[in-house]
Amino acid sequence: MQKDFHYYATYAAAFLAGYDHEDSLRIAYCAQFVDECSASLLRKLKAPRIAATTQLQLELMDANSDILSLQDITRIWASFHFLPRDLYAVRGGCTRHYRSKFRLICGPNGDMIKRTVELSRNKGAEATGIAMHVLADTWAHANFAGTPSLAINNTDYHFYEIFPDGSEKLIRFNHNPISKDDLEKSAYTNSLYQSNENSIMNLGHGRAGHLPDYSFCKFKYLPAWGGYKELVKDNPSDYNHAFRQMVYAMRYLRGEEKSFYVGIYDKTAVQDHEEEIDSIIRKRRTDAEADWKAFGEKLSGREIPDYDINAFQQEYMDAAEEEKDNTVLGRFINAAIAQKSMVTSCIYRSKNMLAGYTIDPRPTEQIKAFLKSAKIGGEDL
Repeated sequence: MQKDFHYYATYAAAFLAGYDHEDSLRIAYCAQFVDECSASLLRKLKAPRIAATTQLQLELMDANSDILSLQDITRIWASFHFLPRDLYAVRGGCTRHYRSKFRLICGPNGDMIKRTVELSRNKGAEATGIAMHVLADTWAHANFAGTPSLAINNTDYHFYEIFPDGSEKLIRFNHNPISKDDLEKSAYTNSLYQSNENSIMNLGHGRAGHLPDYSFCKFKYLPAWGGYKELVKDNPSDYNHAFRQMVYAMRYLRGEEKSFYVGIYDKTAVQDHEEEIDSIIRKRRTDAEADWKAFGEKLSGREIPDYDINAFQQEYMDAAEEEKDNTVLGRFINAAIAQKSMVTSCIYRSKNMLAGYTIDPRPTEQIKAFLKSAKIGGEDL
């Protein structure tokens, strides 16, 4: 997903769930910040790099293909962008290593998203924002895995866009990273084919380009993990489910719902806005920011400021060491570490070593002691 959904749509969902304007803004900011919080940024802030929730293109290009580097990549992308649907999925007739990668395939309504939402309860707006990013991506990024793998994430030339009238058009991909997607010609950019199983080009939905990030797009393709059998991905339906599930999840996080269950989507708060939400989702364009912003402002009657990555950085840097945990970014960092630790621990307990080991975030003192003592290559984390 992109900023249009992670920031503006998340604001609207939070407001519909009952949060006030300020809390909705903070939730939306943290949901989008998941796509910004790289090790490079954390280094600039002199913050623990273990809290990284994304990797910049330059960071990925510099990454090695040794097991520790691959585990670090998997910890980040599986924890925040490609949450596994079923860590115990059955897959016969394959190697154990392939099965481990197969079990990291992302999808909605798995046990891990329930754990993610429950983990963020009573942890503040920052943890809520992280959980909403993860939840939304389980819908958008379904059928791809947050670990480099040609055997799982590759696609074939058989790739068609399906239009509302039922007609289809063959999608043409190019590999120029600065090339803009051309909706009129159904011409999109994707990652360059690399036969190396662990190439960064085979991470996530790179082989499908930005198509999973466009709410309007319905397409069919041949995923490698499915034996190159045709699969239809209906983004308009998935994004509608994602929005309504976010509202329901945030009602739970506010205490209006006693429990969070997968497969349940809000009906009450959204029912008067269903047509407008669906219209925004299905409108054909690469950037829906203006429409989601207008919708959110109509709901609250307040202005939604443009997303500013720098908004809370000075507060964190100026805070005394003992006060950093009480800042917005301090709370985000602790929530990110907890989420990464939980996901990595679950992957490890399923006897899957692709994400390596992690620390137990309980108690908080243990995290702090670890962060102060841990070294990588002679540098602080």
